[in-house]
Amino acid sequence: MVTRADYAGLEEPTWCKGCGNYGILNAVKMALAENEIAPHQALIVTGIGCGSKLPHYATVNGLHTLHGRAVAYAVGAKVANTVLEVVVISGDGDLVSIGGNHFIHAARRNVDITVICVNNFIYAMTGGQVAPTTPLKANASTMPYGNYERPFNIPYLAESSGAVYVARWSALHVRRLTNGITEALQKPGFSVVEVISPCSTLYSRRNRLGTGL
Repeated sequence: MVTRADYAGLEEPTWCKGCGNYGILNAVKMALAENEIAPHQALIVTGIGCGSKLPHYATVNGLHTLHGRAVAYAVGAKVANTVLEVVVISGDGDLVSIGGNHFIHAARRNVDITVICVNNFIYAMTGGQVAPTTPLKANASTMPYGNYERPFNIPYLAESSGAVYVARWSALHVRRLTNGITEALQKPGFSVVEVISPCSTLYSRRNRLGTGL
């Protein structure tokens, strides 16, 4: 029997206070355990971003890749070892900006991987620049007078590209998020779970969203 404790990492997370990645980390561990996927049977592929540090805090195979290339590496890993449970965890900028083409074509090909997109509405690790998911009129370091570009809707993008399972939860809905990731892992084909998790440091403060997540 696989339990969440089997995924306990050796390091303590170093994310900012109030960051949704703490809840996402727990949800991923619980979902893997609920599906009876042992740590050696799973591979978490990450790109660049705060959420990409997740494998550092879990006892699991991890592959840290180039900016925007997490899905491409994940597809290669799945093709090379079809019995491996391959999960991509990365940010909105990494997955649907520089990695956008990899994302839509992996969905089109219906590759059997699960993608968890941590949507913090901004490029959080590199200075708070506007991202393809930054809401209209929201303030960013590169758009101090408000974003005027329409943002991507990630579930719509995934569905229209061919994903067979699409879900959206927030980092506050840990139980429902866990259920969503559990279902995504069970579904053969390209699955996408978007997690709404506004950056508490570079987005929430700048846009005066208060102190809570």
